Amino acid sequence: MKAVPRKRPYILHADSGVDIIGDVHACYGEFIELIQKLGYQFNEKENTYRHLKGRKLISLGDITSRGPDSISMLQFFIRHVEAGLAEMVDSNHGWKIARWLDGRRVNLAHGDEKVEAEFRAYSQQYGAAKADSLREASRRLLFSAPSHLLLKRNGKVQAVAVHAGIRDEYIGKDGPAVSNFCRYGDVSGISADGRPIRLDWTRQHRTGELIVWGHDPRPQPERKNNTLNIDQGCVFGGQLTAYRFPEDELVGVPAKQNYSGLADTPLTRYKKEENV
Repeated sequence: MKAVPRKRPYILHADSGVDIIGDVHACYGEFIELIQKLGYQFNEKENTYRHLKGRKLISLGDITSRGPDSISMLQFFIRHVEAGLAEMVDSNHGWKIARWLDGRRVNLAHGDEKVEAEFRAYSQQYGAAKADSLREASRRLLFSAPSHLLLKRNGKVQAVAVHAGIRDEYIGKDGPAVSNFCRYGDVSGISADGRPIRLDWTRQHRTGELIVWGHDPRPQPERKNNTLNIDQGCVFGGQLTAYRFPEDELVGVPAKQNYSGLADTPLTRYKKEENV
């Protein structure tokens, strides 16, 4: 194991506007389609996407796993975070892949095994040295991701970007308890079918910041108690969603297919449970 990089700053100045994107899960084609729809233009010389108005991209994490192109997603955020054009928060899949890249023993399941297969193919195509360089850059990107981001406009925190959720008393703080909650949400145990039992943390939200989150897919963006879920299960055949802040606009693109290979997905289960 190597030294764990220091976390990137959790305060982001959003005076020029930001575009927050829900769980991509390696759906790189849909991701590029979405950011182009948002007005980001490719700069061939820099190999980056920039917005003419200086807007920034924010990912709610889970950029890898389950879908077809984790490596392209990692390469995108390595370049764009380094260039100051994007930021990304920590997440459950991101945390697991970071530990795997660090050489720790983790169980690569629920689509994480696809990342390992991609790196193996990348090494065969481009050589071990280039693969090792990408592994290290990816490790640093994922380990240094802040647990959540405070979005400031006019000197005031107006919104919070987080992967799975956050308690009001955790906003602006750090530590193991904060990180775990932000990665996994409010989990009370494991059900008989092996899935986590998730509690509705949004009911306890009382402070004035809008909390934008993902992790738990919904068929449509869901506003509840000054929180907004923008994980619409792209990898399960749903859509990839972006939230434009401060405009309070939602923009989405449909998934090209259900990449997960599963018939019983979080989207189908949600529809059955809610009779949607």
